[in-house]
Amino acid sequence: MTEICSMVELVNKSKIYQDALSREKLRISVCAGTGCIANGSKKVFDALSKIATENGGLVYIQMLAEDENLEGQTVVKTGCRGFCAKGPLVHVDPQNVLYTHVTEDDAQEIYQAAVDGKIIDRLVYHDPETNDSYPVAEKSPFYKNQTANILLHCGRINPESIEEYIADKGYQAIAKVLSGMTPDEVIQTVSASGLRGRGGAGFPTGKKWSFASAQVSDKKYIICNGDEGDPGAFMNRSVLEGDPHRVIEGMMIAGYAIGADEGIFYLRAEYPLAVERLRVAIEQAEKAGFLGQNILGSNFNFKLSIREGAGAFVCGEETALLASVEGKRGVPKPRPPFPAVSGLFGKPTIINNVETIANLAKIVLNGPQWFRQYGTEMSPGTKTFALTGKVQNTGLVEIPMGTSLRKVVFDIGGGVPNGKKFKAVQIGGPSGGCLPEHELDNALDYDSLQKVGAMIGSGGIVVMDEDNCIVEVAKFFMSFIQAESCGKCVACREGTKQMLHIITKIVEDKATLEDLELLEEIASVVKDASLCALGKTAANPILSTLRYFRDEYLAHIVDHECPSGVCAAFKKYTIIPEKCVGCSACSKKCPTNAISGVVKNPFVIDTNLCIRCDTCVETCRFDAIEVR
Repeated sequence: MTEICSMVELVNKSKIYQDALSREKLRISVCAGTGCIANGSKKVFDALSKIATENGGLVYIQMLAEDENLEGQTVVKTGCRGFCAKGPLVHVDPQNVLYTHVTEDDAQEIYQAAVDGKIIDRLVYHDPETNDSYPVAEKSPFYKNQTANILLHCGRINPESIEEYIADKGYQAIAKVLSGMTPDEVIQTVSASGLRGRGGAGFPTGKKWSFASAQVSDKKYIICNGDEGDPGAFMNRSVLEGDPHRVIEGMMIAGYAIGADEGIFYLRAEYPLAVERLRVAIEQAEKAGFLGQNILGSNFNFKLSIREGAGAFVCGEETALLASVEGKRGVPKPRPPFPAVSGLFGKPTIINNVETIANLAKIVLNGPQWFRQYGTEMSPGTKTFALTGKVQNTGLVEIPMGTSLRKVVFDIGGGVPNGKKFKAVQIGGPSGGCLPEHELDNALDYDSLQKVGAMIGSGGIVVMDEDNCIVEVAKFFMSFIQAESCGKCVACREGTKQMLHIITKIVEDKATLEDLELLEEIASVVKDASLCALGKTAANPILSTLRYFRDEYLAHIVDHECPSGVCAAFKKYTIIPEKCVGCSACSKKCPTNAISGVVKNPFVIDTNLCIRCDTCVETCRFDAIEVR
């Protein structure tokens, strides 16, 4: 692509690419997000591309733009379409049909049906309860209850094509900024929108920018925090994989607003596809003249680079992230000074989350009131969430702020599968909280969740059913937090270790009520005395589960039982005499000689010697072992 030097040239290019896309007689989009690739979507893409090539109709947007008389069929890779539980996904236009669980063996049938204008019913989504089919994805319960703003391009455009991004007004927001807005006007626009940081804290973005803008310095930085460390969270990864140019444009807007001439993407090294697509997008933006010197004929200079983190959860915290970028050990430090005053290499620095930055272009183009039409007064806009766990429809969702958890879990998510009963939802990652069913009608916004002991966090939602032990869940998250503690402050380093020790005693049937009291006391101390946000929220899994599920803790300690039957220490193994044939197979396999008896007579298990290893259950061919 030749360099674009003005707003007029950009608008003309957009029209050319829009016209090119309109001459696609057939467009087959294959989801190539990480989830679908793991399930084989690359083979699907290759098969469809080969078939289209053999039929002589395969074209790309560059070819269509160069030849105004050319028409043809397009097969493209896209980012995540969100419906991860049903991948690999293939979307066909102009029919607007979405196919699920596609394999390479389906490629020929999909291509022929697309050419003939037909629909393959067996491949479209069918509701598991009603068996209703939904060829048009937007009409299915999963999609119709969502509002796509951040994810608008994901699953629809080729993330490695700057032409497709430009076709939908890409880079027109930064052009608008550079052609007629002062940095203060940009900050005022973002402030008026009410955009709050999507990384978890929810701090007003415009206010944060104003701190850095007010600093006088020869150098300033804008950093995009893509260090998405929460287990089960993949929102930032999906946006970067599916719409990298939108985040690049947001970085440019933020850089201009605070007076920065350099931006840095800090991404997890475990996100290789996001890193790769972002690198491609940066190279394309440089060649097109959107990055570099005198961008779009202005006096604004801006460059971007990528730093890959080593996966430390604590590096999601601003000061720890800065230390990592500087090549130091990623540990937090006391504030003030805040990064907006003294950040990267001592220079004023603004750090924003991927999703925060991805909102900027549309806010600038459409105005702050457009953004405020979604969400609530204090939490405007939409928010992406990663919906996982015991729910029918796992995947990536986007909803207006203020939507209830119940709508997310039961309307979008389709509820709990296999006829099981809903038990709890963990929201906000390991530092978030577990909420029971009676709290599901709470609004998903920053302030409402804080009141009930949870938080938005980066946006992970994990659904649990009756088979999940809440105490074991709290132990899992505490194990993660303790392992990720940087160890700098005593409260977090020792406190998380002791909390994990006590909760381990509880699930191993070794705890007392005094231990429970001590656990709660330590949790409060860690919350109040820790240095950074990781430590201050480290006790949330303990405090929230004690608040809503204290009876399960008491059942473990007082009644010596796990209500969900999960914790091995409480399982009781007995041999059913009527089913035991006395073959002695279980006795021979038992590692502790806990099973004894006479051949051809029922055997018995000594519960004092039993270590609950399940060896007897796996060995018995007559289902004679009962586990309670």
